[in-house]
Amino acid sequence: MIGRIWHGYTNHANADAYEALLKSEIFSGIRGRNIQGFQEIQLFRRELGMEVEFITVMWFDSIESVRVFAGADYEAAVVPPKARELLSRFDERSQHYEVRERLKQ
Repeated sequence: MIGRIWHGYTNHANADAYEALLKSEIFSGIRGRNIQGFQEIQLFRRELGMEVEFITVMWFDSIESVRVFAGADYEAAVVPPKARELLSRFDERSQHYEVRERLKQ
């Protein structure tokens, strides 16, 4: 299993709009692609002084599944134009980790 981690930052004025965009359009668009091997996406948010940080963690069966999602340069961030308008900065590259242990209740 592969975990894909990405960070994006916005100002307080755009934070709620960005979160709403993720939930209403971007995440449903990912789900609608029916990518073989895509398992789930998690969203984290925290206040950081003058900005708000968002982290997404995506879970895939394999790096090949990540390539289906992101393309040949699978580390490149996938940030749609509407999201770019609301973000002040973001990781240009996503980090990928082999999941060695995942304990569920």
